Amino acid sequence: MNPIRSLLGAVLAVSLSAGAAMAQAPVRWLSQSQAVSTQFPVENAAMERITTGLNVRIERSEFQGLGINMADALRLVRAGTFDVVSAQIGLASRDDPFLEGIDLIGVSTDLEELRGAVNAFREVFDARIQQRFGAKVVAIWPFGSQVFFCSQPIRTLDDLRGQRVRSFTASMSQLLERLGATPVTLSFPEVYPALQRGVASCGITSPTSANTGKWPEVTTHLLPLSVSGAVQAHLVNLAWWNRQTPAQRDAYLAQFTRMENDLWELARTTNEDATNCSLGRPECLRQAHQPFNMTLATVSEADKTRLRRISEEVILSEWAARCNRAYPGCAQVWNDTVGRARGMAIR
Repeated sequence: MNPIRSLLGAVLAVSLSAGAAMAQAPVRWLSQSQAVSTQFPVENAAMERITTGLNVRIERSEFQGLGINMADALRLVRAGTFDVVSAQIGLASRDDPFLEGIDLIGVSTDLEELRGAVNAFREVFDARIQQRFGAKVVAIWPFGSQVFFCSQPIRTLDDLRGQRVRSFTASMSQLLERLGATPVTLSFPEVYPALQRGVASCGITSPTSANTGKWPEVTTHLLPLSVSGAVQAHLVNLAWWNRQTPAQRDAYLAQFTRMENDLWELARTTNEDATNCSLGRPECLRQAHQPFNMTLATVSEADKTRLRRISEEVILSEWAARCNRAYPGCAQVWNDTVGRARGMAIR
């Protein structure tokens, strides 16, 4: 064989291979985290590992930067507008109440309880999203305990009566109505100006989200009674996922699982510091969070009992009625998964 022709053939093969890699479509990733978010470094590190390990290019976009409502996450991933989407389940569940069952108000009041509920619901949650939205769940994680930030004194749940309070799930709105408050449904970027203008007098979110979102600039009192964990999920378009080879899917899942575990750990470690910083305590590390001077209310056992009772008497049955209309047998599925894990049942 002509050695020159062989050499030219080898060079051509390498060039074609490189060209194919460069021409490979980028992974379109829609994120809800921003540079100021504590979740940003964890998600960004996962992206870097995926870029290097799978030799792909990621085109990252943000809901806020594109002016997209986070409630549209499931529609965007179903349409294939993005390959990977980070979704806030409370907002996305407007498209299907079944999804809200992973984190109903008052069911899981700390992260350990929540992770047990998430793991119990994960399989049916993923199956429902695949069936209804043509997407696959690759990571589920919490922002952290959802607590109350108010622009006027608050000592107990009774002080919410007559107040307009930011809500972002149907079951959260049910809780607020039972407490005599008026729920105001707002996405996170809308809350600061709403609190600033008096459209809402209180908001519910995690301590770290509130601090990085500068809520302590427009609120004065913090009631650290956790009503949920604000579960989030990373989803991939199912058609895009099925185009990946088995080896590629395994590699992606390994990185998404690592990211999920890191985000659970982040939820555990950052909320305490965020609370310290929002209250202006000397323990504030001043790294991810800024110091403010809020006033802390003490959570009473009476309020904890009241929250559980409202969940059992109102939240579960109301959610089941909504869910069963779209998914017959929904209540039994919940009882067999989250309910069994948490020792609760929809009657």
